[in-house]
Amino acid sequence: MAVTSKLKKNSEETISITPREQKKPMLMEIAWEVCNQVGGIYTVIRSKVPAMVEEWGENYCLVGPYFPNTAMIEFEPIADLDESPFGKIVKRMQEMGFDAYYGRWLVTGKPKIVLLDFKNLLKNTNDYKFKLWEKHQISTLNAEPLVDQVIALGEMIRVFLTEFGETFGNKNDIVAHFHEWMVATALIDIRSDNVPISTVFTTHATMLGRYIAGNEADFYEKLSTYNWEVEAKNYGIEAQAKIERLAAQKSHVLTTVSDVTAKECEVFFGRTCDLILPNGLNVTRFAATHEFQNLHLKYKEKIHQFVMGHFFQSYSWDLDNTLYFFTSGRYEFRNKGYDITLEALKRLNFKLVQAGVDTTVVMFIITKNPVHSIDPEVLQSRAVMEEIRQTCESIEKQVGEHLFHASASNEDPNLPDLNQFVDEYWRLRLRRTIQTWKTKKLPHTVTHLLKQPDDITAYLKETNLLNHEQDRVKFVYHPDFISPTNPLFGMEYSQFVRGCHLGVFPSYYEPWGYTPLECVVRGIPTVTSDLSGFGDFIMQLMKDYDNVGVYVVNRKKKNFDKAADQLADLLFKFVTMNRRDRIMQRNRVENISEVFDWSNLRSYYDTAHDLALKRKGVTRM
Repeated sequence: MAVTSKLKKNSEETISITPREQKKPMLMEIAWEVCNQVGGIYTVIRSKVPAMVEEWGENYCLVGPYFPNTAMIEFEPIADLDESPFGKIVKRMQEMGFDAYYGRWLVTGKPKIVLLDFKNLLKNTNDYKFKLWEKHQISTLNAEPLVDQVIALGEMIRVFLTEFGETFGNKNDIVAHFHEWMVATALIDIRSDNVPISTVFTTHATMLGRYIAGNEADFYEKLSTYNWEVEAKNYGIEAQAKIERLAAQKSHVLTTVSDVTAKECEVFFGRTCDLILPNGLNVTRFAATHEFQNLHLKYKEKIHQFVMGHFFQSYSWDLDNTLYFFTSGRYEFRNKGYDITLEALKRLNFKLVQAGVDTTVVMFIITKNPVHSIDPEVLQSRAVMEEIRQTCESIEKQVGEHLFHASASNEDPNLPDLNQFVDEYWRLRLRRTIQTWKTKKLPHTVTHLLKQPDDITAYLKETNLLNHEQDRVKFVYHPDFISPTNPLFGMEYSQFVRGCHLGVFPSYYEPWGYTPLECVVRGIPTVTSDLSGFGDFIMQLMKDYDNVGVYVVNRKKKNFDKAADQLADLLFKFVTMNRRDRIMQRNRVENISEVFDWSNLRSYYDTAHDLALKRKGVTRM
């Protein structure tokens, strides 16, 4: 019920003043990876949608770029543009000549979504660049082509938010949450133009941090000494760094995803982060109550099939005494910790051989690097093994039929000689197929033909880790992401993860790190580092993290050599653990997954939005 105030006028007349009714705020999340899968931010936004829709309902909308290929799959248009404030502004933009689309994102939660097609604005990028320089002193000289796309999209977002704020800002409280520098030019503009919208800016990884950490040793030790302008010029990312820095400074609320990255923000942005927003997942999508152990066995069997086709052509071992480790992510040899992982595995191999441990470890390295194609020899081996399988199934069927007839018609209860039930054709075919398949060559360490050698292949060659029979650690470098259409594995990446025993991600530079979290929610133990956002968060969350199956490599205080030793020791301990203990650990790690559900972690975002509204002079209802 509204409260009425009365002011006296000329001691006779009274004027009633009724404060305007405060409606529930409206929230827009804006990112380059809305309905556009590029990297981890897509996972952040998509997985968070159900929790955000639960909190905000129809007052929540996402804004991103329109790309026909992804929109065709994930976007469902809404015909009635007047049914919501977001649709009304899209309609107005269409009338202004912009290619704007309004609809639903076809993910869990089906949120409202606005997609902006900026391609027709690319011809005007010089004009937008001039305005960036004139208003904000952001130079875009010699910037990469992506910057042109970012600026064109930013102009469309600016128009959308300006129209939205001018139309609804006097009656509604509005929050615009920007993710990363690729949509940040719009934030800079609407703040300069005093558009009535509260703003939050989240950096998931600073541009300068990613570049410097991947190229210089002792990044964290030297962090406080870096001059952001000098480093931006050195790496040719002046435009990107200035956009990111200015957005961080102008936003009402600055956030990042971990304490690790917050330290970078102080140095590179000249502003302390207001809040940390840890990343989560929609855990219900991964939940397999009482089934995750069975799923592990199911998908491990599929990995067995790959291993047989890849290795057994040269030599074989007991698959029942085999452990599958893997690492995955963007190809950043140092940042993602591929260097220390390989070094630790080299040391693990030595430890296992010296200790006489008969367990075999197969290490899968899953990343994306330019390739010509899958290696024909790898495909050929797989195809011939499949031929052996089909031949064996035919023999099995033939033996079964003959055995049944012989047993039914024979009074002798003893098992007859089964060889007599296999005719010469199938015997000869099996013998020839096996002879064709077997080779004295070492199994390939790389499944594809790389366009050029890289640090991974160089390391394996230099250390002679080339899948020798006596090695206890074998390597499969798969320079492409796993998908159901992949002829080598034929399953989803998520299924592959469930089939493995351990994920290894001792990153050097990792603002958050979804890969270990994806292991946790699938009940797979994982290795992370205290320099990753996830590792730092888990150490703050619990003391006995290693007991529940999350191993943290200390890279803050240990140098490369000592950290590699620690990782090798962790891996050796895991390999020599008995099977019962590994099963119990999978149970424990799966039990903590609920902690990372967005239904619990959304509150961090709620706090950021509340703070933005407060700093704009309003309070969320």
